[in-house]
Amino acid sequence: MFNQRSHRKELLDEENIPAGDLYRNVRELDLINHWLGGYRISFAALKKVLDKTQTCILADIGCGGGDTLKRIYDWKQKSGYQLQLHGIDIKPVCIDYARKNIAVREISLICDDYRSLYLHLPKIDIIHASLFCHHLSDTQLAELVRFALDHRATLVINDLERNPLAYYSIQWLTRLFSKSYLVKNDAPLSVLRGFKKREWKELLHAAGAKNFTVKNKWAFRHEVIVYGKEL
Repeated sequence: MFNQRSHRKELLDEENIPAGDLYRNVRELDLINHWLGGYRISFAALKKVLDKTQTCILADIGCGGGDTLKRIYDWKQKSGYQLQLHGIDIKPVCIDYARKNIAVREISLICDDYRSLYLHLPKIDIIHASLFCHHLSDTQLAELVRFALDHRATLVINDLERNPLAYYSIQWLTRLFSKSYLVKNDAPLSVLRGFKKREWKELLHAAGAKNFTVKNKWAFRHEVIVYGKEL
């Protein structure tokens, strides 16, 4: 089951998830990301594409409950980068939670499909996607890459490697510690919906990307950067 991506739909992608269940899911995912070092992958990638002398506009697509935006905000405050932060998610319940979760006025939130970003923001330098891409089909992923290229935005992706050890480890950890049925079901499935490094390279080439990097990161993640233009 590790040879090819699973296309089984995650529970999180269903409609009408009870708000309380979704909120518990978001809180647990934040803890998992924190303790397994997931956020650090985004920070390291952003350091490669940012210049402290310039202000850049970043849109976090599929922003969920806003925890990634909060972490990026804290990181940029400490690191001295000038970033305007925006989050977009298609689920109103996620944006409602994010508005309560983020007590920072400088972070704006949009409830819409990411493909409508430019109806809300006239300019975007960085499109950031953390644990978003494994929810997409290969066709939808290619569309995302072309969307970034067409708008000359740099695409920064932080997502899961499809790996047996990752699958069985997260299955064991969530069975022991999670109280969320969404996390228990979706965390192992997310790994099966993840990627091999070669798959990223093939997909990016097929989508027309020419200037990109794909790197393996701990723990069982990929850092993918598709350069749209000089920042």
